[in-house]
This record gives sequence, C-alpha cells and structure tokens, in this order.
Amino acid sequence: MAIRFGAKIPNSGGLALRLGVGQMAATLEAAGFDSIWVSDHIVFPKQVSSRYPFAADGKVTWALDADYLEPMVMLAAAAATTSRVELGTAALILPMRNPVHFAKEAASIDAMAKGRLVIGAGVGWLREEFDALGADFDARGEVFDEWLAIARACWSGDVKKFEGKHYRIPHDLYTRPTPARHVPVLIGGMSKLALRRAGTIADGWLAQSSMDSISEREIADSVAVIAAAAREAGRSSSPRVAVRLPGVEGKERQLAERLTSLADAGVDELIIDADWNHPDGPERTLDALRTAAA
Repeated sequence: MAIRFGAKIPNSGGLALRLGVGQMAATLEAAGFDSIWVSDHIVFPKQVSSRYPFAADGKVTWALDADYLEPMVMLAAAAATTSRVELGTAALILPMRNPVHFAKEAASIDAMAKGRLVIGAGVGWLREEFDALGADFDARGEVFDEWLAIARACWSGDVKKFEGKHYRIPHDLYTRPTPARHVPVLIGGMSKLALRRAGTIADGWLAQSSMDSISEREIADSVAVIAAAAREAGRSSSPRVAVRLPGVEGKERQLAERLTSLADAGVDELIIDADWNHPDGPERTLDALRTAAA
C-alpha cells in the first residue's frame, strides 16, 4: 500500500492568520495532499519547567508568546473550504478539555465535513498548562481513558447517566449531531503506555519523529507492541499508523528513498510541513516527494 501524505497547517505564528486557515486548507487539498492536520495548546506559561518530550534538550521549539490558534476552530474553518481531505489533530490534549464539550465539537466538525475527521490525541506533557485549566496532570492517563469513553458515548447521540472516577453525567442526554462516520482515534505518544493504549482502546497510533531520527526498526517494534496489546484485548491487530515528520524540506529525495521501508515497517501516513515560502507554493514539497519516489 502506498504511503499517504498529510500536511500540517501551523497553529503558531502569524502565517495562518495572514493567509487564512480556510485558504491554506483549500490550497493543500488542491495540491494533492491526503489530509490536513493541526496541533494543540491553549495557553503557555511564561516560564516552562516541564520537559518537552519531542526535543533532545527538552525545550520547546517555538515562541511561547506567538499567536497560537485553537485546533478545533481551525478544523471547522478547513472543513468549510475542502471536500476530500481528512482533517486531523496532531495531537489534541484530551485530558485538559471537558469531554462532553470536546465530543460536541468533534461531532459537529465531522458532520459538517461529511465524515472526514480524525482525532489524534495524547495525554499531554505541559503541567503548567493543565494547572491553568484546572485539569489534573498527575491523573491524566486515567482521565484520558475515561474522557475517550465519554466522547464515544456522546457520539452515539444518546448518553445515559454516568458515574466515573473523574467525571459525572447526572442526567440522560441527547448529544446531537452524531458524527457522519466512526471517528478514528489515533493515540499520540512514543511511550509504552501510549502504544498499549493505541492497541487496546484506539484505532491506531500517531507517532512523532524527525528526518534525522526516524527509524524503521523503532516503528516496526512499536507497531508490534500495539498489535500485541490489541490481540490481548481481543481487537483487530492492524492499527493505523501516522507519523508526524517535520524537517522534510530540502530532504525530499532522502525521504522518498525510504518510503518502501517505512511502509514495510507499518507506516500508513506521513504528516509533513509544506513549504509556504517557496514561489511554487506548498505543492512543491509534495511534487518533489512524488518525483523522487517515481
């Protein structure tokens, strides 16, 4: 199976506001990308003591005081100007959100997009952000599992009273609209707990790497952990695997040479950054990849 290509619209900085999220989404769809993704943060502390897990030095890689657009709002804008591409979060920090409100947002976007939403979701890493939102950072793994169960119940359209460890729904509810399809949920994260969660309660895995560190062996080993967890839970052992891969610009040939080995390792989709500054537009990145692969 050929690897699909997704593109991330940057939440951070002024580009999305200057060009317009809807226009950027339409441009990426016209360029031939299979999916469009956005990331998630609500607030940043002025001083970060938490370790960022996707950088070797543990430090964030963007300006904390830059504009940072809300992901579900961005996907709603993208849904209005596209008709084919999937629309995803890479990754939404589920435990710091209200589960019923999140479920409503997701169902509304999927209904408007006619069944194109994908939720990549993780437990989060920024304690200071959880603190600002009154969310329980230490219990975020348990909260994630409970929140996802609540969201899926809401997506049925009819929710019964619920008494959980971390949340209570005191009345039977109508939660409409319902999504246009089963909303795929991919678990973001590289830890063993994230991999097991991807196998036991989700539809797949959302990994993050870089052009300098991506490893087919590591991906294959992780997919094996997910598949084993799925089998233990009596579920399908064919997880969907998407990899967020920044740093592709200028290295399209190197990536193209590895597409077969990445697919053999279990990768279904690569989420890259399009080059919005190139005179030929963001399609140049995808064209370069396809040309090199051919």
